[in-house]
Order: sequence, then C-alpha cells, then structure tokens
Amino acid sequence: MTNSIEEILNTDAMFVIGSNTTENHPVIGTMIKRAKKKGAKLIVADPRRIELANYADVFLQIKPGTNIALLNGIMNVIIERGLQDKAYIEERTENYEELERAVKDYTPEVVAEICGVAAEDIIKAALIYGEADKAGIYYAMGVTQHTTGTHAVMSISNLALLCGNVGKESAGVNPLRGQNNVQGACDMGGLPADLPGYQKVFKPEVVEKFEKAWNVKLPTKIGLTIPEILDEADKGNIKFLYIMGENPMVSDPDINHVRKSLKSLDFLVVQDIFLTETAELADVVLPAASFAEKDGTFSNTERRVQRVRKAIKPVGDSKPDWQIIMELMNRLGYTKRYNHPSEIMEEISGVTPQYAGIRYERLEEEGIQWPCLDENHPGTIYLHKASIARGRGLFMPIEYTISAETTDAEYPYIFTTGRILYHYHTRTMTGRVEGLNQISSESYVEINEITAMKLGIAHGEKIKLSSRRGEIITTARITDIIEEGVLFMPFHFAEGAANYLTNTQLDSIAKIPELKVAAVKIQKLGS
Repeated sequence: MTNSIEEILNTDAMFVIGSNTTENHPVIGTMIKRAKKKGAKLIVADPRRIELANYADVFLQIKPGTNIALLNGIMNVIIERGLQDKAYIEERTENYEELERAVKDYTPEVVAEICGVAAEDIIKAALIYGEADKAGIYYAMGVTQHTTGTHAVMSISNLALLCGNVGKESAGVNPLRGQNNVQGACDMGGLPADLPGYQKVFKPEVVEKFEKAWNVKLPTKIGLTIPEILDEADKGNIKFLYIMGENPMVSDPDINHVRKSLKSLDFLVVQDIFLTETAELADVVLPAASFAEKDGTFSNTERRVQRVRKAIKPVGDSKPDWQIIMELMNRLGYTKRYNHPSEIMEEISGVTPQYAGIRYERLEEEGIQWPCLDENHPGTIYLHKASIARGRGLFMPIEYTISAETTDAEYPYIFTTGRILYHYHTRTMTGRVEGLNQISSESYVEINEITAMKLGIAHGEKIKLSSRRGEIITTARITDIIEEGVLFMPFHFAEGAANYLTNTQLDSIAKIPELKVAAVKIQKLGS
C-alpha cells in the first residue's frame, strides 16, 4: 500500500475494485465501513454483489475481466469534465497527453456495453472520485489475477495520478495482500528477479554488494515464477523442487497439470505445518513450526514490520523455518550460523535500504512501516510525499483487451473464483477447525437464479462443472448476488476444487495466471 490502513478513516472517497474486502480483509473492511459512516463516499466494482455493495454510493457489477475498460471509462469522464488535477499533472507526472488520447474513445456508453453496467453509474463513479480531495483505491486479486493484471494495476496508477492522489495522505494506490506475510516475502527477495529490498539480480553493483556481505558467489540469472517452474517440471527440465508453506495442489490453476508436474520431478521436498495435499506427494516432508511456535517478524499489507513472539514450544520434531533452512545450508557447505531471528534482522537491515533502521528493540511496542532509513527514522506512513520515487509519475496508456478464454457454445458460462470469510487459502489450518467447518465444510458454486431455472437446477443439488482442463462435482448454491451467465466458486476446498477448472494462461509481464476468468459448462447429474 502507498498509504496506511488508519488513513482510510479520514479519506473523502474510496474506490474498491476486485476486492471482497469485508470477507478477505475484514479489518480493512471495517475501516471502510467506519469511513463511510463518517461521510466518505464509496465506489464498489465487482462481478458479485459483495457486502460492501450495500454501503456503496455507486455499485458497478462488472463482467469478469473488464477492469481496464471501466478504469479507462472513469478517466474519460474525469478528463471530459475537467476534474483532473492539472497542477499536479504538470508538476509531478509525464506522458499525460498519451493517456488523454488513449482514453478518449472509452466513453461511458462504450464502456457500459463492455462491462455490462449503466453509463450513468460510470459517470457517477467518476464524479465521486474526481471531485474528492482525498481518494484512495483499494484492490486485490480480482484485479491482478488476469492475463491483463499488470496493465490493470497500471490503469489504477493512471487514475490515481490523474487526480493527484499519489503522495497524499488518506489517498493512494493500495493493493491488499492476500496472505499475512506476502509483503515480507517479497521484501526479502521472494521474487525471481530480486534480492532483498527489490534489488535486481542482474545488476552488477547489486550482486557485488551481496557477494561481499555473504562471502559467496551469486548467480545473476533471473529465475522462474511458480507457473513457469511447474511448466518446466512437466517438460522434465526441473528435477528437484523445495516447496515451503504453499499448497499448489489446491491453490494453483489446472490442478491436473500441477499434479503431473510434481510427479514428473525426481525429488520433491515440502516444508509445512501439516500434511497438505501437496505434502502427500513429497519424497521428504520437513515439519515446520507454526506462527505461535517461533520468534520473528511479519511485514503486513501497509508495509508495517511487526514482531511475532513464540507462545509455545514447537510441537514434536517441528522447527522454525529459519532453523530448518540454516541447518540445511550448513550441511550443504555454507557454514553461517544464527542463534536467534534478531541476528537475521540485523543482517537484513545491513543489506536492505528500506529496512536499514529496523531493529528488534524498536519493534517491542509497535511495528514500523518501511522505508525506515536509519535508527532515528520513524518509518514512513505514506509513500511519495515529497516526490514520486522515480522522479515523475509515469502515465501508462492501456487498451482494454478481452480475457484469454471466452465463452462459446460448448462452454457457455464465465467462471470466476475467490475466497470466503470462514476459510483461509487452502484450509491447511482453518479446515481443521470444527466451528468453521460447521459453517462451511464443502465446495459449492454460486449460480444466478435465472441461470439455475433455465437449467432446472435446485439449491443444494449436486452438479458437474467442466472446463477445457478438468471437471469437478460440487453443490449448487442459487443466489441473486451473481449475474446471469456468471458462476462464482471459492477455491479453498480440495474436494471439488475450483482450480481443476481454472486457466493457466499468464500475464505476459508478471506471469500471474488468469484465475479469475475461465469458460465452463454445467451438467445436471440427476438422481
């Protein structure tokens, strides 16, 4: 997030797109409700009538995969009405003329046809955002998990820059991270091209810095993303895989492909707190300690580095992740040893500029938001205050393109996925909680009542869903919160898993699969 969670309370307008915030990020969802109660305006864009739609000043129930068209349409109206921040654009941005040309043809009427919403609502949303002094955009995987996900994020940036909402308190561009330490994993180099602090592996000065710090020779080749790794394993080009705290046999698209890829490996190691569906395929399982059994830090969605404190001793033979990795690297010949995670944090601060001033003793009472440049620095509440990090904010004109897979006569329904309040990711933990399973214990698919009536499907009936990649049996849940011709399914459940159906086509830039749009057919199973 460019901004902070608390800042939501003092915003003038909120634009939530591709995020079921109250279910997937309930703390932030509560902040949005509180801001609304204080008088802030709320725009919601989502293929489902999520809870926040009930609080919205305007709700745009868009077709899955049409985010960019909607964003371009909103910018079209803002420019046509003269609501753009001209002084900000002149002083702090570049390439504005190209953006203006790019969105010129995205009139509300054109965009309404693409997105399946009313032109009047697009105009209303544009006026709310454009007229607000402080407006924040909040988005999640409903924006990113498309073949055009990177371009959609660029479009969000375009809109924020257009109205001067980058580098301003209670505004900004705010991606809501999907899991508790995704931000921290990325910060520490858990990306194919990055070393800690987003320092690039292909830059000689960066490699030299880390080689000196670690006293070891480092590779300079960019690595592969998870989908690329699985593809290469399927081809026989990757022989060994080490998976930590991830369950691709439920979470990744085209599970049949995932299983084939993992079984093609010569050797698979899985490190996790329970025997997951993925761990069942492993040659070796390394039992890891849970969050309650270890010390360390998590970095949350607002860039806040927070202490994690051990409450109980690790159960059985399990060990903290850092200790497992250290012992493994020692046996492989790298003899560096750590006695406590605080020593690792010292090393992090020495090589990662954003973390330079973060020490365990400073985290005793409260977390610190990076960048924190030295031990006297208080941390950074919101980014780009003095100037845009790259110098000037760059407008990136983006054209709308359709999803990689569209409906046809054989597969006539749009299938999209997401999460629900009661379960976390692949249910590795929540699936073992009796109370949560009493509320939600099995796979289901939401079907519009008109679609269900046409097919003669009753609420609670078992049906078969098929895509070009696989098929599942699940339970029909008839509802009016999803549009006719669109199906929604939570991806948490291993039995009748949504990801047997989803598409592996990738965003060409970020290499994220198009999990949010697939074409499927429905089959009644009868008695």
